[in-house]
Amino acid sequence: MTIDIDTVGQRPAHYDIAVVPGDGIGPDVSSAAVSVLKHVTGSDVDLRFTSFEAGAGTYTRTGNAFPDETLHACKAAHAVLHGAAGLPDVLYPDGTEAGQDFSMRIRAALDLYANIRPIRLMAGAPRRLVGVKPGEMDFTIVRENTEGLYAARNGGNILRGELATDTLVVTRKGIERIAHRAARIARDGKGAPADGVKRVTIVDKANVLRSYAFFRQVADDVITAYPELEIEHVIVDAMTVHMLERPRHFDVVVCENIFGDILSDLGAAMMGGLGLAPSGETGDDSGMFQGSHGSAPDIAGKNIANPIACVLSGAMMLDWLGERHGDERLKSAARRVNAATETVLAAGREVTPDLGGEGSTTSCADAICAALG
Repeated sequence: MTIDIDTVGQRPAHYDIAVVPGDGIGPDVSSAAVSVLKHVTGSDVDLRFTSFEAGAGTYTRTGNAFPDETLHACKAAHAVLHGAAGLPDVLYPDGTEAGQDFSMRIRAALDLYANIRPIRLMAGAPRRLVGVKPGEMDFTIVRENTEGLYAARNGGNILRGELATDTLVVTRKGIERIAHRAARIARDGKGAPADGVKRVTIVDKANVLRSYAFFRQVADDVITAYPELEIEHVIVDAMTVHMLERPRHFDVVVCENIFGDILSDLGAAMMGGLGLAPSGETGDDSGMFQGSHGSAPDIAGKNIANPIACVLSGAMMLDWLGERHGDERLKSAARRVNAATETVLAAGREVTPDLGGEGSTTSCADAICAALG
């Protein structure tokens, strides 16, 4: 899929990629993804990967989960590739995970307001839904990434151990720009697999909460300016049912931050698991790309972590850079990585044990490289 962007810049002589391996299996899968990205671009494109630290491990060593050096590097880079964030036993005094600071703060620092999660069933992926075949489930969840309930992180209150509050925040600007992003992705896409209709599904809880009624109203106003698109509204609890029962119906789904977080993990399960689910977090000028899974510390360093989500996130990064800088070489490379990954997944042998294969993290990446030729 292509991630819509607003501004196309001049093609640079080289591309600086800030790699933030993070915690747990993050170093394993990000290293595998970098090997694939280097292989597919070869000498045709000058990609320069530089690693920087952040996360729970960094917090444990230094007392700072997101060093200023890493922040400055991410701001200066053409794109950011991230492995995984957080360790469940490394916590701040308030009980929240220290390692999550990187993901939360970089979204604000780079204004990564659009979290793009493609939900696509690939050949060879575990079949979670009866009767759904590859190609019949192919939609995109567009999640507002800087507002919503998560905007309350570090700003909520706990009073006397008796009362806790976090505030959900949505703004007209935030809703308008995420609605425009969803509309452009739908406009430029192929439509829903079931009927070919270019459709935007607005998911909310407008029947109960004023914040979501406002989200729906503003999103409606934006998307009606795209006459080629069909608009529908679904309440979030009903959406969990419709995604399972009618996956062929959906094209682009747009929602507030926490609803998008929850629905996209459901979508990942539908496509075979979090280890197959890529994501791209983009703004108008910056982009960060990472697999949708967690840090899985129990298998870190054992060379058995599934690298496919990170590899496909790397492909999304190439496609985004290619669109942004008018570089067809990168767009072509992204298509090749997607195809090669699906070839390896369909063959089954070199994928990792979570997918029923006999491969390791590195052998899976090597197999993808071999499929690239």
